[in-house]
Formats: sequence, C-alpha cells, structure tokens
Amino acid sequence: MSTTAEPSNRFEVRVTSDSHFGWIRTRLALERTIMAWMRTSVSLIGFGFTIVQFFQRLNSMEGIAPALRPQAPRHLGLAMIACGVLGLLVSAWQYRRIVQYLWSDQFKSIAGVGGSHGMPLIVSQSPVMVVMLAVMAIGVFAFFAVLFRMV
Repeated sequence: MSTTAEPSNRFEVRVTSDSHFGWIRTRLALERTIMAWMRTSVSLIGFGFTIVQFFQRLNSMEGIAPALRPQAPRHLGLAMIACGVLGLLVSAWQYRRIVQYLWSDQFKSIAGVGGSHGMPLIVSQSPVMVVMLAVMAIGVFAFFAVLFRMV
C-alpha cells in the first residue's frame, strides 16, 4: 500500500485558450440550467394559481353540480405554487455554490479576471438572480393570496 499525498487542487488548471473557452461554456451551461429551473418554477406557480382560479369560478357558476371535494383544487394549487417557490430556492442555492466555485482562485486564471495583460475584467454576477428573486416574490405572494383567499 502506497501512501501518496492528495493534491490540494482537484484539477490541474492550464491557462490555454481551450481551458478559457471551456470555462465560458461551463458558465453558459450554468446560465441555461438556471433559466430552465426558472421556466419550470414559473410554470408550476402559474398553473397552481390558474387551477385555483378556474375551479373557484367554476364553483360559482349556476347550473354546475357542487364538487365532492371543493377544497381539493385549492390544495393542489397551493402545492404546485409551493413546489415552484421551493424549486426556485433550491436552484438559487445550487447556482450560487457553482458560481462561487467557478470564480474561485483556482479558476481565475482561465476565467479572464484581472484586467491586466489586455484581459478584460469579466463581471462575476448575472442578472438572472434578480429575475429569480422577483419570480420568487411573485410566487410567495401568489401562495399567500390563495392561502388567505385574497383573490
């Protein structure tokens, strides 16, 4: 059994154009992933709210037989809205962790950070987090609006 020391870095980072463009592809893939999470969450929030509204209007129409479980659509809508908001929370946490990893000291040399040697200074934050927080606030509002029957 040999005792070899573990390297301090997980990967060997070489400053080449291939590794720089690989870093950029990884960053863009992360952006696409977070936007897919947002689309899914917006759909869940929207469908949940729509289900509640549709069946609420349906129950108030004349000539429609009363539902066996009149609260079931409300519970389903609340569950869908909650899943959408929870999906946003999980994806925001995952996104922040991976962005911090990509901007760690280990990868700064291939990320294009610094502004020296003619390299542009790349911004490490994305506007996607602002949009995600806005969608999260809308989802929380929709959840409490349905929960307390404000709509």
